[in-house]
Amino acid sequence: MKLYYSPGACSMAAHIVLQASGLPFQAIAAPTKTKLLPDGSDYRAINPLGYVPLLELADGERLTECPVIMQYVADQVPAARLAPANGTMDRYRLQAWLTFVSTELHKGGFGVFFNPSANAEFKAAAGEKLAGRLRWVNEQLEGKTYVMGDAFTAADAYLFTVTNWAKPTGVDLSPYTRLLAWRERVAALPAVQATLKAEGLA
Repeated sequence: MKLYYSPGACSMAAHIVLQASGLPFQAIAAPTKTKLLPDGSDYRAINPLGYVPLLELADGERLTECPVIMQYVADQVPAARLAPANGTMDRYRLQAWLTFVSTELHKGGFGVFFNPSANAEFKAAAGEKLAGRLRWVNEQLEGKTYVMGDAFTAADAYLFTVTNWAKPTGVDLSPYTRLLAWRERVAALPAVQATLKAEGLA
């Protein structure tokens, strides 16, 4: 398999899940700004939308969208417990978390601060909304080792990746003590350390 990623972008979540799965894969940098692959070719020839991640399977099939890629990878290695079994209530809860992170924290939250056309007023409103979402996440982590309980899952990979954007966007995480403690636990995991190193972020 080939994972097309951009260092530190949302694709890092898929990268972490692939590392945790133990499956063989090749990580190929596709920087979001230049769209140039290591061989000098245009990434948009592979993904016309131009964004990451994209997972190319051994048979040539391609998957996009981070939550989908993570669940696909998790389903290849059920013993790794990166996602609950399909059809179970826990799987739907995982999907709820992935959707929440994608819409409320990624695009509708931290993502706003990366938008050069967003004015100060819009960013202030987005910041207030984001703070409320982060308070909710902080509450949900009470008594839990990971988002879903005792096992690290794709939801942890995605939440870790998105909250990693707090520093570059100037979002203060200090009020969310459970979230910070959880981030420390996740950051120490071998799969996360390996991904940060591979993306030049460690």
